[in-house]
Amino acid sequence: MSSDAKGLRTHPIQELFWTRTGLLLLILLVVSGASMWVSSGLAAGTGKTLLTTLSTGTMVSAVVGFGQTLITTSATRRAMVTPLIEESRRALHELSAEYRSLNSEFFPTHVFEATTDPDPVFNALMMADLRDSRQFLFRGFSGRYAAVRLLLSHAEWEVRAVVADPCERTAISGRARYLARHQGADADYEKIQATLHEEIRIGLVGLYLARSRCTSVDVTVIGDPPLDRVELFDDSVWITLYSAVAGAPTLYPRTLRFSEGSFIYDMQRAEFARLRAARDARRFVLTPDTSREEFLAHFAKVTGATLSEEQFRELEGKFHAFRQEFSAKAQLGS
Repeated sequence: MSSDAKGLRTHPIQELFWTRTGLLLLILLVVSGASMWVSSGLAAGTGKTLLTTLSTGTMVSAVVGFGQTLITTSATRRAMVTPLIEESRRALHELSAEYRSLNSEFFPTHVFEATTDPDPVFNALMMADLRDSRQFLFRGFSGRYAAVRLLLSHAEWEVRAVVADPCERTAISGRARYLARHQGADADYEKIQATLHEEIRIGLVGLYLARSRCTSVDVTVIGDPPLDRVELFDDSVWITLYSAVAGAPTLYPRTLRFSEGSFIYDMQRAEFARLRAARDARRFVLTPDTSREEFLAHFAKVTGATLSEEQFRELEGKFHAFRQEFSAKAQLGS
């Protein structure tokens, strides 16, 4: 059985009549039939015997040729065409698998375009990745968003965070330039820098408040962090492109999600390890048992500023206000 692209010919007998062999068989049948009809009208001894013999021989040749052609066509199909079709299917399957592998290794599974407000679909998918992970690696500016996600989840993680050093100008300048482009010609650069310093302080307090959700929170402070934010889970990596200069700057830049088996995933994990091992990096670890006094000592060492009880409460209130605003816009719940 076979079929062409239009599904018109589905049997070897049908295909036979669309070939030159079929045309030849048809001519033989016509000649044989015509000979029989002519011989039937002739009298004996006027060539009737010759025509009868000719018509009979032609008919036999047509029938034998038809049978032989049909058998040969089927045998040829089984010997050549069918194996060729199967080989082609196998090659296409292997090619498709190779392309899928390349897509998984080099292309993102999801692309979220830049927005001015949190994208609920984006945040729902990231929260699902967080719930399915045992380890959460974060590289960003202040860690505020990471702390909110940890507080809104109900599992335990080993968290490693790399954030900007508030004592280094270079740690602030890249994000400040991005926000200045977002605000346009009226941007107050010094005010933006002051706000960013405050965000780092709020983020550190947020990570301290989220320590109860984790087995440990390993915080590394570096003076020259990469501009793009990276959130690494067990099965995926999310890269938020603050470094993208094309198009109008937005509060939430374009973000790409790559799977665990991708080249980007392995590269970002190696880069994360490199940043944590940098000479100028300063580290401290928060656990559920870390007291406020211990945290304040870490805070003073990292920021160079001592927090009073009142100042701590103020930063705590600002973090919770940020958490409520962000979770409402991103539809994450409270």
